[in-house]
Amino acid sequence: MEEQLRNRIVVNPGVMAGKPVIKGTRIPVDAIIHRIADGMSIDEIVEDYPNLKKEDVKAALEYSADLVRGEYTISATA
Repeated sequence: MEEQLRNRIVVNPGVMAGKPVIKGTRIPVDAIIHRIADGMSIDEIVEDYPNLKKEDVKAALEYSADLVRGEYTISATA
């Protein structure tokens, strides 16, 4: 995953029970992935979450793909 995208995803045990979220939000990566699976476009997701950018959605997709491939892990921060 591209470094600038990697920095958009954070894991903090004190935020959303430690789920990966978009940095500076409480929006979990899985919520974005579920919306894509439900057929929503990136533009629709950004419209529903005005504090998200298209790059955040792309970061969530790339993070998920890397995770499934077993090529990416992210350490939790306190």
